[in-house]
Amino acid sequence: MFTGLVEKIGTVSSLEPLDTSSSGGGGTSLTITDCEEILTDVHLGDSIAVNGTCLTVTAFSPTSFKVGVAPETLRRTNLGSLVTNSPVNLERAVLGETRMGGHFVQGHVDTIAQILSVTPDSNALVFRLQPRDQGVMRYIVEKGYVTLDGASLTVTQVVDGPEGFFEVMLIAYTQEKIVTAKKKAGEWVNVEIDIVGKYVEKSVQGYFAGTTSGGDMKMLEKMVERIVEEKLKR
Repeated sequence: MFTGLVEKIGTVSSLEPLDTSSSGGGGTSLTITDCEEILTDVHLGDSIAVNGTCLTVTAFSPTSFKVGVAPETLRRTNLGSLVTNSPVNLERAVLGETRMGGHFVQGHVDTIAQILSVTPDSNALVFRLQPRDQGVMRYIVEKGYVTLDGASLTVTQVVDGPEGFFEVMLIAYTQEKIVTAKKKAGEWVNVEIDIVGKYVEKSVQGYFAGTTSGGDMKMLEKMVERIVEEKLKR
């Protein structure tokens, strides 16, 4: 579990193909440096989020650590586009006494999103993003949370539809602390939606799937009618 508050920007110092035999499983081993501050209490098997992807420490030194990235992870995230000297967002898993300054982040990337535009707004930057998997748009709500490359950010606008997109704003301080701020239109970011939305959806579906009374269905109909009315007023 993570908070979405990036602790350090590290640097990919090397990428090595892993054993592609049935025992090795394939994938890539990343060595990440420039992160001494977060290695003071590291142990083998610890979880560190790399660009928002929860990975396991397989080796470490006082100045670097290694993680293995499975083929499935490479397909679902932007880690497959990393090269030597790529900067990456890093965050250690939370401790019991950690302040929850962001939101509950699992480090399980749902999809990647392409940056459509980056627009300055005073000293802030507005990022417009379009998910590769449009199915995640139903979980993204205005003023809600979304995790981009491991950073907890607030959604400022949502536009639904076949080509739906959403926006976030990076203040000047955040621009200095995360790699996403340096990305340009056309590049991709890892996206993890707020897990609370998934739980709510599953609970509501389970509730109505397990009920047959007319009263429950009327309640659902009223909820839908209210949502439609609000949409028509806009």
